[in-house]
Amino acid sequence: MKVVLGVIAVILILVLVVGGMVGSMYVSSRNQMVTLNEAIKSNWAQVNVVLQRRADLIPNLVATVKGFAAHEETVFGDVDKARAALIGAQTPQQKIAANGQLDGALGRLLAVAENYPQLKSNENFLQLQDELAGTENRIAVERKRYNDSIQAYNTYIGQFPSSIFAAWGGFQRNNDYFAASAASQEVPKVQFPGATP
Repeated sequence: MKVVLGVIAVILILVLVVGGMVGSMYVSSRNQMVTLNEAIKSNWAQVNVVLQRRADLIPNLVATVKGFAAHEETVFGDVDKARAALIGAQTPQQKIAANGQLDGALGRLLAVAENYPQLKSNENFLQLQDELAGTENRIAVERKRYNDSIQAYNTYIGQFPSSIFAAWGGFQRNNDYFAASAASQEVPKVQFPGATP
């Protein structure tokens, strides 16, 4: 009888020790997953800040270009639609898609500006173009940080034993990466005045 009680006591102690270790590992992993998930949210907020800054610059840039190239209504309409889509987007996927649209529309707007030498020498236009270039650089930096935080999170929840704890805690993979748009992967066509293609 004493041997049976001794065996039961040893088994109970082992169960408590192993259970305590697993519980401690779960709590630690869960805390790390929460921290990484919050880093994603924080970095997404920074992306939103710089996207909003760009959206705020665009009406001034469009107004300046309109003063010189009023007949380019299609380009202006595309920029307005893309800007509205970005401002109205709610989810990261919607914002990422709208941002791609806006990238293309802005590229066409700046291409229009290239056709107007007097516009390219306008001080207001040059300042807005410089601010837009700085904002684009900030967007690139924040996109990278955001993508890095998603990668760290996805890597962590995909590794063993964190993957088990992620499943228990309801943490799922996040695939809301910023990716290069199809338009940015096209080779730009350069044509010099007077040159034949």
